[in-house]
Amino acid sequence: MVSRLRGPVREIDLGGACVLPGFNDAHVHFPTWAVAQEQVRLEGARTISEALERVAAAARGLPAGRWLRGFGWRTGDWDPPVEPDRAMLDRAAPDVPIALMARDYHSLWLSSAALAAADASLAVPGGVVEVDEEGAPTGVLRETAAWSFRDRWASPSRDEYLDAMRTGLSVAAARGVTAIHDKDGWLDSPSLFAALGELPLRVWQSVPHDRMGAQRGDYVKAFMDGTVGSATARLVSGGGVQITSRPEFEEIIVRAAERGLPVAVHAIGDLANREALDAFAATRSHWGPKRLRQRIEHAQLLAPEDVGRFAELGVTASVQFSHATADRDLADTAWAGMTDRAYAYRALLDAGARLVNGSDAPVEELDPLAGIAAGVLRTRDERPAWHPEQRVTIGAAVHASTVGPAWLAGDEAKRGRLAPGMLADLVILDRDPFTVAPEELGSLRVLATMKGGQWTYRSGVGSEYA
Repeated sequence: MVSRLRGPVREIDLGGACVLPGFNDAHVHFPTWAVAQEQVRLEGARTISEALERVAAAARGLPAGRWLRGFGWRTGDWDPPVEPDRAMLDRAAPDVPIALMARDYHSLWLSSAALAAADASLAVPGGVVEVDEEGAPTGVLRETAAWSFRDRWASPSRDEYLDAMRTGLSVAAARGVTAIHDKDGWLDSPSLFAALGELPLRVWQSVPHDRMGAQRGDYVKAFMDGTVGSATARLVSGGGVQITSRPEFEEIIVRAAERGLPVAVHAIGDLANREALDAFAATRSHWGPKRLRQRIEHAQLLAPEDVGRFAELGVTASVQFSHATADRDLADTAWAGMTDRAYAYRALLDAGARLVNGSDAPVEELDPLAGIAAGVLRTRDERPAWHPEQRVTIGAAVHASTVGPAWLAGDEAKRGRLAPGMLADLVILDRDPFTVAPEELGSLRVLATMKGGQWTYRSGVGSEYA
């Protein structure tokens, strides 16, 4: 390897290690992920009692009036499945304002003390307020109702975000990340990143569709529906929550195109994906001539007749390989009889679609190697691969985590590949992912990371990387 590091060219012997283009996470909520690392973590709780024990432990010693925040719960993970309510939290931590985001970040579980903080209606368009038999809020809000409450009454402070992001940037560099597509434009994350000074990674920033023109951003973010975990994904067979209608989404695409901005739209259910594709098709005369690189985020459940439309329209499928392994049990229940067309990564590739991969952190962990392993193996435990016909090759998985995201950002001439004249954004691994057994992918280790010719992480393996 030859490196240009603010001085004369010099050679570095990797001693058998492997160099790849730096990893680019195409879907991460970076400030949210960073701050979540210091909150109550409920992933892996096998029962609701275990989840409540974690809440109670975190509440001990908490100053009076201080909010307790957390995330990671999912009803489908508990045995038996139980719908949470505010009374459970009140018993676990009396009089504590508690706000717990679900694992998919589309539902919010609140205590009575948290609900008492609201000085306005909980109901907002595109949101769901769960109520009991008497019509009183149970403490569970979904979709825009959850986000509205979080933003208005339960959000961390700016300083909390900045402190967490400083730590998060170091973690990302240690995992080989040199660029991200951030989805936290609703937080005005450009101002947060700017306050941190020079960054060890490149940021391609979203802007919420309702803030176009008022806030900086590289692409526009919108939502069609909810998620499988919150039972709010819109399906052809019925059900789900519509956040944005097809006509409304067409207007968003046109307004974005007028500003020269591509659109990334969240779509989980097969109906939501179909309507998003329909909207891109109907507005193609606006964005096509401008060569805008449109994308659908997640694309988790697709009708067979819609798979080929991604390539036909030139719409990228921005997926998260880790979701297929994390959601398999939930999908088997919620989408029984339909999972042959869920998380259909190989089918999309075979149909000619462009595929990029992200983590959706904090929904899953910001860990590109874990995501690549999930795409290749379609399992994260001792069980056989889930729908192995949808596995992707190691080449496709690495491409989706390096070349593809750089292309979406319009940077294909500068980064995403190792070639003369390209930016020296790279990651050094202890072994070559193209030659190890697939089962070993999850054990690969990042030795060093470089952005633009400058080291952002070195594991201390020796002076050869100094």
